[in-house]
Amino acid sequence: MSQTTAVPPPIGAIPYLTIRGAADAIAFYQRIFGAEVVERLDDPAGAVVHCQLRVGPASFMLTEERPEMGALSPLTVGGTSTAVTFYVPDCDQVVQRAIEAGCKTTMPLMDQFWGDRAGGLIDPFGHSWMVATHREDLSSAQLQQRFQEAMAQHGADCGG
Repeated sequence: MSQTTAVPPPIGAIPYLTIRGAADAIAFYQRIFGAEVVERLDDPAGAVVHCQLRVGPASFMLTEERPEMGALSPLTVGGTSTAVTFYVPDCDQVVQRAIEAGCKTTMPLMDQFWGDRAGGLIDPFGHSWMVATHREDLSSAQLQQRFQEAMAQHGADCGG
């Protein structure tokens, strides 16, 4: 039997966030999510032009909102339709710290049918996050069975 890894290796695309108050967001993500700055480029006035951050093995990038260039933040457009997911060794600790720092809960932290313990948040900058710790490696058949059970019990409100 293989051992489940709490923080699986990253796959797929790298999210690029547009943020009103990018410098404050960088400090927030460092303090709350444990993010580390990989690269940061500021313009002569000190506004963040580009920053790459890493949480564990996962990366995301961000820039300061620039309405004149069509780069609008969730605070300007009235919300976001995208959530960024990252894994940490202890999501309970990270989610609690995030809530104490002003994040709003969008999905309660709980053991999910797909094998993760996860919770959803909206940060003070309007971005949506799913913070997770991987708990179980499931076969496709197990995932399908759990999904069907969750749908039967909770309908469309059965998770992420």
